[in-house]
Amino acid sequence: MSVLTSAAVTAPERMSPRHKLILTLLLGAQFMLAIDFSILNVALPVVGRGLGFGLDQLQWIATAFALPAAGFTLLFGRVADLAGRRRMLLAGMALLAAGSLIGGLAASPAMLLTGRVLQGLATAIATPAALSLLTTSFPEGPLRTRALGLSGALMSAGFTVGAVLGGVLTDLLSWRWAFLVNVPVAVLILAVTPSLVAESRSRDGARLDVPGAVTVTGGLLALVYGITTAGQRGWTDPVALAALAAAAVLLAAFVLVERRSPAPLAPLAVLTRRTVTWGNAGGFVAFATETSLVFLMTLYLQQVLDFSPLATGLALGVLGAGTFAGGVAAPRIMGRFGGRATLVAGLVLQAAATAALLGLGTDRSALPLMLAATAIGGFGNLVAIVAFMGTATSGLPDGEQGLATGLATMTQQVAITLGIPVMSAVATAHASVLGGVHVATLVNALIALAGAALVGLFLRRS
Repeated sequence: MSVLTSAAVTAPERMSPRHKLILTLLLGAQFMLAIDFSILNVALPVVGRGLGFGLDQLQWIATAFALPAAGFTLLFGRVADLAGRRRMLLAGMALLAAGSLIGGLAASPAMLLTGRVLQGLATAIATPAALSLLTTSFPEGPLRTRALGLSGALMSAGFTVGAVLGGVLTDLLSWRWAFLVNVPVAVLILAVTPSLVAESRSRDGARLDVPGAVTVTGGLLALVYGITTAGQRGWTDPVALAALAAAAVLLAAFVLVERRSPAPLAPLAVLTRRTVTWGNAGGFVAFATETSLVFLMTLYLQQVLDFSPLATGLALGVLGAGTFAGGVAAPRIMGRFGGRATLVAGLVLQAAATAALLGLGTDRSALPLMLAATAIGGFGNLVAIVAFMGTATSGLPDGEQGLATGLATMTQQVAITLGIPVMSAVATAHASVLGGVHVATLVNALIALAGAALVGLFLRRS
């Protein structure tokens, strides 16, 4: 019997009214942060024309957000354990409001990129704090599984909703509202959180592991920058290769530091737990493949079928509906079959639905196939993500929940960041847009299937 299933025997099964308010608040914060990653994707050409970005500079609008969001997440997850999770959530929301205001009022590329960097830092600060508050506010068992199910649904759906909302705001109002819409929501969360959510922190008296923080943050920043650069310039680019080499050195140094540190940032005993290791591996595959598939479908709809940004966003809304349904259904599936079987099944369903997209052609007659396959794939993806979140944070004391949720959030951010440039490189290597989309879609499906096989093999029942 899995840890999650056995814990369900003693944990309460109904949420109190206060639990529901806390859940609404924390999910709202996470959903807004997830939306920010993709809300500008379909508007990049419009933003470029408005502020004078060159075509080769547009990618920095996404990269300026992704680098701090992925690189600093593990660090701030541990800081939240030590300094207070509610405090870090409030700091992240304040920084998000400031970054969004700067981006929305930007009059130059430098000002807009500053806003995006601040938004990325806010995501790295607030997301693990909100997720660890979620896990410490709900006892392990049905309540936590249900809360994590809704969290996973909204965090994954946020990437798709961001594309939809970005298209709507850009076509009907202005791309600036993709930034400004965050400000009133962040202010509301800042006003309500202190009276609703209790402060939570680790009581073990440990200090922050500075050498570990420096090496892992530097390593993750170099890794994300190296792969992003390789996706844009090619895998033989000397800058990309230098960044990847630096990442390998820094991450190896991080492992050595953690072995000797009296108070490690990420204790190796936690990192090597089967649930943590393979839960995060499954989550990485789920996030990297589905978010990059959204990119591929955006490319297909706009470059092959000649859809507008608004029409593209609305078409991708069907995928968002599938992900939300998967998040709602996943806790029940998980409660019956356990985390391992649910994670594997979700990835297999996602792989099968993705493979069906190989039937897409140059006319719109295949649009129903795309809508059905992306909805089904989104359902499977969210089932896998909920299982990943539950598995990767299960069986750990409250004092290590910031670390566990920081790892899970880092997995999400790094996967989203790396999946798109890799799939973009695969797609653009082909002579035709449709041929490139087909090849990248096949690779995407095979990666999801390989992830299911590895998780099924190594994440055995405890």
